[in-house]
Amino acid sequence: MLAIARSEMIQIFRNRLVLVTGLVIPVAISGYFVYENERFADLGSVGYIAAIVMFTVLAFGLYTTAVTTLASRRQNLFLKRLRSTAAGDAGILTGLVLPATVIALVQVVAILVVLGVVTTEPDQVALLAVAVLATTAMMVALALATAGLTNSPEHAQVTTLPVSLSVIAVATWVGITGTEDLARLKRLLPGGSATEMVMNAWNGGVPLLDSLPLLATTLGWVAVSVAMAVRLFSWEPRR
Repeated sequence: MLAIARSEMIQIFRNRLVLVTGLVIPVAISGYFVYENERFADLGSVGYIAAIVMFTVLAFGLYTTAVTTLASRRQNLFLKRLRSTAAGDAGILTGLVLPATVIALVQVVAILVVLGVVTTEPDQVALLAVAVLATTAMMVALALATAGLTNSPEHAQVTTLPVSLSVIAVATWVGITGTEDLARLKRLLPGGSATEMVMNAWNGGVPLLDSLPLLATTLGWVAVSVAMAVRLFSWEPRR
């Protein structure tokens, strides 16, 4: 697994397209949100900005990169060759998505630290960490499911848009309007509960135990996505 991850990390830094879409664009967009934090705080709160930053990096950095990587490795038969080695299926997939996951987490942490320096510190750091990790798991699981529907790296530019744009749209909706109205619907949508967790963690005022149902909903999306991935994922090139 680690050998696969090391090889994949090298490929990421050699591929200019992946480097730009997976590293530069998310950081640039997140930097803009941090720089204009006062303007966006007028719409929601600092917690809302934190949630948007998190989803920008995880959607365009982790999720899109992971889907593109898996589709590319399937198309050039690398996945098929890896299955002939001693590595198990879980180890192969983990090794392929691990570099993008680590890079995305480092980006999220770094940008949130900067946000905390230029604005206010999060009220509940532990809850924020749980929210980031749960959301990361959700986006990785969604990437595995989407990869099952993606024929090629070029096709990934299309298949990743619905999830990427949807989670950011939901985060914006929840962050600006709150959950006083349509609370159940907002929390059931992918990214809704995670956004509320980040807002609770940053803004405070909500007991920690009240965020446990939100964590359960986010992990529920992980379970659904993994089930979809098991059903849809193909190791052979799709036609």
